[in-house]
Amino acid sequence: MLNFIYYPVSAVLWLWHTAFAAVLGASSGLAWVLAIIFLVLTLRALLIKPFLAQLRFSKGLAEMQPHIAEIKRKHPGDLQKQSEEMRKLQEEKGVNMLLGCLPIVGQTLVFIGLYHVLRSFQNPNIANYVFSPEQVQSFLQAKLFSAPLASTLMNAGDSFTSVAAVAIPLMIIAAVATHFTARFTVERQRRIGTEVTPQVRLINNLSLYVFPLGAIAAGAVMPVAILLYFVTQNAWTFAQQHLVYRRFDAEVPVP
Repeated sequence: MLNFIYYPVSAVLWLWHTAFAAVLGASSGLAWVLAIIFLVLTLRALLIKPFLAQLRFSKGLAEMQPHIAEIKRKHPGDLQKQSEEMRKLQEEKGVNMLLGCLPIVGQTLVFIGLYHVLRSFQNPNIANYVFSPEQVQSFLQAKLFSAPLASTLMNAGDSFTSVAAVAIPLMIIAAVATHFTARFTVERQRRIGTEVTPQVRLINNLSLYVFPLGAIAAGAVMPVAILLYFVTQNAWTFAQQHLVYRRFDAEVPVP
């Protein structure tokens, strides 16, 4: 059903693994670790332009808030008229709701694709999308330090100590990074004058506290390879927030 996601994601992972395996050896666990990391870097790099569009969308949305309040004041209770006026306002300000959502949609699709592809590395005798049976077997044997990339805390069995020694620090790093990324986002909302509605406040609280706890809880059932993906993803997001926002603010000063 979602092969249009699974095949491209597996293809990018295959390309990076093939490149690193040519240097480190086909059986190298490090080749798989680097392939996952560079898969994230590749796909996030492709989303930089949509991310910049999202920044402009956020700034335009903040600038629209006084006008939206005026529209609601002029047409109280008339939802159809409010909708028409807001649509005209979006066109006037060049605010595209689709572009504003594209980065998060793209990241979600990539995660779904990667999670499915990695979870499909099960039978060493059966190919997994673009991966041959030999590569499937290589992945199943790959380790990050002493923890198999395919293992989770829940199914680690005799390898629980080894998996925990790798998985738990990755879970904590992902949770901490998620919290500080959310803090940066909340602070920026304040700086650009985003209206803090009850819905926005709820999302902010979820991002600050619930999502980091969720990262720890989910980490118990996630393969080590997925935890590695989360840490790389969060590291990119953290760096992108500081570097790209700084450049964006220099081009379009925040009031």
